[in-house]
Amino acid sequence: MLNKLVARHLRPYRLQVIVIVVAQICAQIAALTLPTINADIINEGVVRVDTEYVTSHSLLMLAVSLGQAVCQIIAVFLAAQVAMGMGRDVRDAVFTRTLSFSAREVNQFGAPSLITRTTNDVQQVQMLVFMTLAVLIGAPIMMIVGVVMAIRAEVSLSWIILVAVILLGIGAGLIVSRMGPLFKRLQQRIDDLNRVVREQITGIRVVRAFARERYEAARFDATNSSLRDIQVSVGRTMAAMFPLVMLIMNLSQIAVFWFAAKRIDSGQTEVGVLASFTTYLMQILISVMMAVMLVVMWPRASVCANRIMEVLRTSSSLAVDPEPVTTLPHNSTLLEFRDVTFSYPGASAPALDDISFTLERGSTTAIIGSTGAGKSTLVNLIARLVDVTAGQVLVKGVDVRRYDPETLWSCIGLVPQRPYLFGGTVGSNLRDGRSDASDEELWEALRIAQSDDFVSQMDGQLNATISQGGTNVSGGQRQRLSIARALVKAPDIYVFDDSFSALDVATDSRLRAALEAHQGQAAMLIVAQRVSTIRNADQILVLNDGHIVGKGTHDELVETCPTYVEIVNSQLSVEEAA
Repeated sequence: MLNKLVARHLRPYRLQVIVIVVAQICAQIAALTLPTINADIINEGVVRVDTEYVTSHSLLMLAVSLGQAVCQIIAVFLAAQVAMGMGRDVRDAVFTRTLSFSAREVNQFGAPSLITRTTNDVQQVQMLVFMTLAVLIGAPIMMIVGVVMAIRAEVSLSWIILVAVILLGIGAGLIVSRMGPLFKRLQQRIDDLNRVVREQITGIRVVRAFARERYEAARFDATNSSLRDIQVSVGRTMAAMFPLVMLIMNLSQIAVFWFAAKRIDSGQTEVGVLASFTTYLMQILISVMMAVMLVVMWPRASVCANRIMEVLRTSSSLAVDPEPVTTLPHNSTLLEFRDVTFSYPGASAPALDDISFTLERGSTTAIIGSTGAGKSTLVNLIARLVDVTAGQVLVKGVDVRRYDPETLWSCIGLVPQRPYLFGGTVGSNLRDGRSDASDEELWEALRIAQSDDFVSQMDGQLNATISQGGTNVSGGQRQRLSIARALVKAPDIYVFDDSFSALDVATDSRLRAALEAHQGQAAMLIVAQRVSTIRNADQILVLNDGHIVGKGTHDELVETCPTYVEIVNSQLSVEEAA
């Protein structure tokens, strides 16, 4: 999976990779030339006291060193550029795929895991790519050419190189074999920690309200300690690598001096040759060490790549039509549910069963029912957040599954049950509805949503800061700002999913009156728990256990629907019900 992921996202950077390879080859050749020049200086210049030879070859050595440095700078600079660019592209691919997911896929992975995969996992792959381009490309060149040069310098000592490389390879293999499972558990522990932290920060009010600080602190400590234990195990395993490498390097150097001493004494080997051979040996072992470091990084990057590819290979259950409808037709019936049935995966009974109704232009349809009756599920089907199991949902006479998603969403203004505001300003949140909306249009939407009074009192008004999630405004203010955002969009279909629940009765009444005056030819679907919110709707649907058990106006349902009467009696006085 790692190879496929990297190969796919390195294609736009092929030219830079070629330049990196050429620069690395030049740098390694220069590095391997230096010991030969150094040996010549010792044998021909120092030993024979030839100052002119030493000077000329020292200048040559300086020029080669400068050339090596330039090549290394080019290689590292481009490696960083390629690795960071590839990381950006992978993050963009994961995020884009996540945006296409339905609620089913998001729940399958979990939000904390998707965050980890988009950030930490991509970072691990990105780092491996950088180290590979900056280091690993040059390591094989250094090893192969170094071995050749070392054998040319002193063939009788070449067996020491072979033994050292084999010992390093065996040690690295034993260490890497333990790293894969550890890294897999490490990434899972990071997922767990992100999940716990996200839950505790998001639910801080609940934690404090129920005095659960100690319990949550203990839960965090347990998760954090579990992550620490895995990291300690990883650290211990990786820590064994460096002493092993240093031990083999030092033993190899001692072996060279030990076996070369007699040859130098007998005149079979020159001092300069010994110096160059020792340098070649160190360069070879350092190259092996760098390769081993990358091999150690490989298991974690591979685990991360598998997790990333799981996201990229997962197709949304909301498949886009091969030839989608990209324009909205003209139709007086804006929304129609035709024999709709929906079941959640693994559920014993459908959440919605045989649902049929229509929304005409300028009309208001309300949905009421007990908790778990299927109201929010029905709303999700309209915006195609999930797809029907059977039947059809039609917008302007076209099945929502045939629409291009952006075309479908352009005609629907959804105010969710749990309104969410993004970090930014009041204006930036309202312009999520329509990016080119003027300030006057924003204020008009705020006026209809009964939000202009508190926004005008905020520091900066439309430029007032909104915290992530809208935590610096009240629940009722979040709902009204979300309604204003939908009004700025000016869609054909407004869908309010219990969007008035946090409003007091007076504000609710004023807001509904303003919405009716502003409605025009748009259709409204209102999901509510309060009868007072929906009693003036043109059509009220009563849901119970996923079935429509009543359909009509308020007065008609009071006469014909026992379930609706039960709801009315639980909320209104006898005089109001009459």
